Amino acid sequence: MEKIPVYFMPGLAASTSIFERIELPKDQFEVFLLEWILPNPKESIADYCIRLSKNIKHKNPVLIGVSFGGVIVQEMSKVIPVQKTIIISSVKSNKEFPRRLKIAKSTKVYKLLPTGLVQNVETLSKFAYGDTVKQRLKLYDRYLCVRDKCYLDWAIETIILWDRIEPDPTIIHIHGDADNVFPIKYIKDSIVVKGGTHIMILNKFKWLNENLPKIILNNS
Repeated sequence: MEKIPVYFMPGLAASTSIFERIELPKDQFEVFLLEWILPNPKESIADYCIRLSKNIKHKNPVLIGVSFGGVIVQEMSKVIPVQKTIIISSVKSNKEFPRRLKIAKSTKVYKLLPTGLVQNVETLSKFAYGDTVKQRLKLYDRYLCVRDKCYLDWAIETIILWDRIEPDPTIIHIHGDADNVFPIKYIKDSIVVKGGTHIMILNKFKWLNENLPKIILNNS
């Protein structure tokens, strides 16, 4: 049986090490990890995804994206033919944004975020996670690897200004009911993981390892 190519895209500024606990059966799937590339000045998300898609070497892959990576794989699926697009801890349109992101868009307050101070670990970790400070610092130091100010400014502005209004009905959405970045009350039509937080790719890996193969193979 020919193996199914599965490409994973991490969240904002995150390294591919966030997928270190994810294991798909090797006789059925071939796993590839996509890494962030630095954006060009003022680059649109469409142009960015065209460049990023050149790192996909298989026809009709399965794309899986976490958080902002979920937005990226949705945009990539408009560029290349895919077998399936799965998002985890993410959103399918800007209608699923929490109120604070909508306010950030209207007030442009996101432009004031001190991304240039990203070497001060606490700064971006406050923005990215809602767990205890100690956990944030530990997770940030281990899993967030892209500390380039131009990338961070671009990524934050790109997610806040994402203009997709109508979700793609083919997108498979996996979401935790304890996600504090994209609260479940704003999310529609998702596979809900009980107790799953925004970082459930790390702490709900057993659920994902058990269920992702079935989700990928279903009707594929």
